[in-house]
Amino acid sequence: MKRDMDLARKIMVEIEKLSYSQILNPTDISGHSQEEISYHIMLLDEAGLVHGINQSGVSDLYWMADRLTWNGHEFLEAAKDNTRWEKAKTIVEKSGGMVVEVLKTVLVKLVTDAALRGLGAQ
Repeated sequence: MKRDMDLARKIMVEIEKLSYSQILNPTDISGHSQEEISYHIMLLDEAGLVHGINQSGVSDLYWMADRLTWNGHEFLEAAKDNTRWEKAKTIVEKSGGMVVEVLKTVLVKLVTDAALRGLGAQ
């Protein structure tokens, strides 16, 4: 299955909306299969961006998530703005591939540049 960074971001946005005692089930997001969402929750867990809960069986993939990690909050904060998100994706895709660490670095750079412009430093 191919990784979809837009879906990963969408999952993280939905997790951020949860209260402390809630869990995001893969069926909570429309437009994608339960398997596709579970796969992306698993990837986000492996990347250290969300706390995933593996409820998979022998023949099925079923991952839920209950919270973002610190790194997940940092990534999502930089990725929330749609214009910044699209610009960062374009920059990273032109470099040859969608690598999460590179994407995060570009997002943070775009946030930093915007903050410096706000201070009149650039």
